[in-house]
Amino acid sequence: MATQAMSFDGVHREERASWVPMIAIALGQMIMSYNVASLPVALGGMVASFGVPPTTVATGIVAYSMLVAGFVMLGAKLAQRFGAVQVFRIAVVLFLVSQLAMTFSPTAAVMISAQALCGAAGAVIVPSLVALIAENYAGRQQATALGALGSARAAAGVLAFVIGGVFGTYIGWRPAFGILIAASAIVLVLSFRLRADRGRPDVQIDLVGVALAASAIILISFGFNNLNRWGLALATPNAPFDLLGVSPAPIMIVLGVVLGQAFLSWTHRQQAAGKTPLLALEVIESPEERCAVYALFAVVALEAALNFTVPLYIQIVQGRSPIATAIAMMPFNLTVFFSAMLIVNVYDRLTPRQIGRFGFALCTVALLWLAFVVRNDWSEVPVLFGLILFGIGQGSLVTLLFNVLVTASPKALAGDVGSLRGTTQNLAAAVGTAVAGALLVGLLSTIALGKITASPVLTKELQSQVDLNNITFVSNDRLRSVLEGTSGTPQQVEEAVRVNTEARLRALKIGLLIMAGLALLAVIPAGHLPNYRPGEIPDDDAAEKRERAA
Repeated sequence: MATQAMSFDGVHREERASWVPMIAIALGQMIMSYNVASLPVALGGMVASFGVPPTTVATGIVAYSMLVAGFVMLGAKLAQRFGAVQVFRIAVVLFLVSQLAMTFSPTAAVMISAQALCGAAGAVIVPSLVALIAENYAGRQQATALGALGSARAAAGVLAFVIGGVFGTYIGWRPAFGILIAASAIVLVLSFRLRADRGRPDVQIDLVGVALAASAIILISFGFNNLNRWGLALATPNAPFDLLGVSPAPIMIVLGVVLGQAFLSWTHRQQAAGKTPLLALEVIESPEERCAVYALFAVVALEAALNFTVPLYIQIVQGRSPIATAIAMMPFNLTVFFSAMLIVNVYDRLTPRQIGRFGFALCTVALLWLAFVVRNDWSEVPVLFGLILFGIGQGSLVTLLFNVLVTASPKALAGDVGSLRGTTQNLAAAVGTAVAGALLVGLLSTIALGKITASPVLTKELQSQVDLNNITFVSNDRLRSVLEGTSGTPQQVEEAVRVNTEARLRALKIGLLIMAGLALLAVIPAGHLPNYRPGEIPDDDAAEKRERAA
């Protein structure tokens, strides 16, 4: 129930709305974020349960992010046509069904399919959240609600690591996802406290645009996810096909980029013809808005890469438990949570451009620090310090960039902003996870093969008894058990373990250095962010006045 305060001079001030609807909105964000954040924590358990390599589990993350990114624009139009509240409820039910499949999945294929279904639900939930905030809140409350949405995402990450770590260590990884079945039901009940909207039956669904956008995003995500398995340039034996010896992975990426350009051209034509485009191009028409999208993609991709790298380091490299992963990542997730919420308080003093540059500079320093302090034995305090630094930068940037996009567009386009945010974040998460996996495994393979070839102890005879074409991250205990089935002597086994230990650490360090370089490059788009204080979502009249003034 909204209330309106009155000042002593009789002028009405900003309406105050109940925060109860925000609970439903925040929980809607949390169930999605908790799901995807739980996958890295469950990495070790899924690898053991399904008997697959870590990169296969990462495919579940990619499948979720790929489906959200591919169909979130369609989800935004469905919310506009049928009403955000109604489609939000339907999507929550679909999410609940996906978690049932996830919790009881017997194979990795079913797990990946469940994540894809979860992504389809998320494609509708993501844009609905922004539209629901625009419908239920205004002014300072609106800015606070947007910050709370970013904090809800971070809070879900904290809960995922805590609950997933405890359950994964003492019970198993499945109950950590089973919780989402009950959580989805709670969100569904609370959704009836949201302000109802009628929808706009005049909004048309651009099916050609849906096909072009979804195909482009799926091809790009799928291509990046299979770079390591199918080959970076030349096709490997694992590739399903090749084109004159060239791997299909880079071909898919290039084709996806071409289809993305075709989507933008088609959208321009639709808009020029007076038809409803899949994405209103007004949300990315200015250089500042485009730079905000580039910067948002960069920071989310870096976060996804780090969220894959650290659990891989702790659980596979060091062979520690899921709860150790949770404890290690807790400071990072808590820092992201508080940074996302508190950054709103400095909007009166710092511009988006200043915050953006500072945030990416902090991420760069954090990744450089991590590259130099990680060791094969868990160097707890120095690594945690690096994660906290990265968390401050990441949490501040995600909330800031989202706010820049929202405040630059009129309220009627809130759904389009939500779909743009969802496309950017989930494509970035898919690409970041896939690239991190391909990069680290590629580095490991190159370094390990070089050390194996240079070692006089690891003879050609022993090398012929193991599969050197599919080198991946394995614990030393797992490597010893594999070598027990060969003719290797105790001396050769220890040499192989030494090579594995050194190659893993070096691959991790180089990977973090490359991530730091990418974070530094992201300072460029951050330098073109708006140089004014973010405000609230402008209404349509304000947007028209601003256009006439320009």
